[in-house]
Amino acid sequence: MTVTSSPQWTVRSRSGRISLRLHRRTVWVAVVLVVLCFAVVLASLLSGNYPIGVSDVFRALGGHGTLQQRYFVNDVRLPRVLVALLVGAALAVSGALFQSLSANPLGSPDIVGFNNGAAAGALVCILLLKDSSLAATGIGAVAGGGVVAVLIYLLSYRGGVRGYRLILVGVGVSALLSAGIAYLLSRANLNEMLNAQIWLVGSLNGRSWEHAWILLAVLVVVLPCAFLLSKPLLTLELGPDSATSLGLPVGAVRRRAITVSVLLSAVAIVCAGPISFVALAAPQVAKRLARSVGPSLSISALSGGFLLAFADLVAQRLIPGSQLPVGVTTLVLGGLYLGWLLVGEMRRGRA
Repeated sequence: MTVTSSPQWTVRSRSGRISLRLHRRTVWVAVVLVVLCFAVVLASLLSGNYPIGVSDVFRALGGHGTLQQRYFVNDVRLPRVLVALLVGAALAVSGALFQSLSANPLGSPDIVGFNNGAAAGALVCILLLKDSSLAATGIGAVAGGGVVAVLIYLLSYRGGVRGYRLILVGVGVSALLSAGIAYLLSRANLNEMLNAQIWLVGSLNGRSWEHAWILLAVLVVVLPCAFLLSKPLLTLELGPDSATSLGLPVGAVRRRAITVSVLLSAVAIVCAGPISFVALAAPQVAKRLARSVGPSLSISALSGGFLLAFADLVAQRLIPGSQLPVGVTTLVLGGLYLGWLLVGEMRRGRA
């Protein structure tokens, strides 16, 4: 195996039949983000109402230490932070796909209605069908997100699908879904409404290994499908006419990207609720860090995982003796991000 030195690293097998081109900056950014993810995992395992030392954490991970240490590390804190990393990665990749598809930094599942559709489907199961199991809410979320995705696609189709039209239609559908969600909450009893409202903000409280394994199983299947769409989406960013002239099946690529985006959003919503702004901000952060032209899905996944895990750590420790839903923290970060994005657009004369 040989590696060539240049702004891009090219890794070739000895026979030369297999080669892999790696952007040097992307590799270093990925390494830094992996280190940051490990750091936030360690901080999450160490801190809490029952503080545990570094050596005790590693002993508990190895199955040693006291019963309390093993319980808090292996059964409470570790599954929660892993769920945060996986949900953040799922939301970030979903957002990166849709932003590339719509060619707009404001294009994300939580802005255009996919998240509201999945949330409405899950709430129908929880509040109307009285079934709050993971299986039922999962089916409801996928069905709700899928129906909304098809509706938005059909309403925005006028001799083809344009990015700005897709976003405008999605914002309108999202507003209608918000009204429907408010109606469902108004028909529920007080306890159901309070629990559903906390879930709608987005929370990682009480997340267990069951949630982590479900997320991992879905991501192992769906993420490779997302990565296979990277090059077609990069070609699509040249414009539908140019992409068609290059032989790209534009309609098929769009449908596949929307499907993958909805699946990733749905599984994240089932396990953590409709957490806002991670899908919006993480892909743009990744794009600026990697300085990539098209969607940088691997960096987006790492950025989203770190952002959500860090936001959850802040939500747990910000107010001593009280744990905020992580969605509150991401809403604050999202508001700051939108302000920064608006200032940038104004400086470029676009707003």
